[in-house]
Amino acid sequence: MKNLVRALRTQRDMAQGQLADAMGVSRQTINAVETGRYDPSLPLAFKMAELFGLPIESLFSPGTDDTGQPR
Repeated sequence: MKNLVRALRTQRDMAQGQLADAMGVSRQTINAVETGRYDPSLPLAFKMAELFGLPIESLFSPGTDDTGQPR
């Protein structure tokens, strides 16, 4: 899944740890979400969208698989 978490976090001059504390997760979870290694749970995705003031579909979008097809 592609997302804008890193861009929005850095735009707000937040460290990964600060975002993690605000979301109630570990810094490693934020790193994994930002790098696309982990798709957040729906409640976490909604919390992030609310924090950044965006609709969830603006913050997260489906990625593509190895063939270029949507996941």
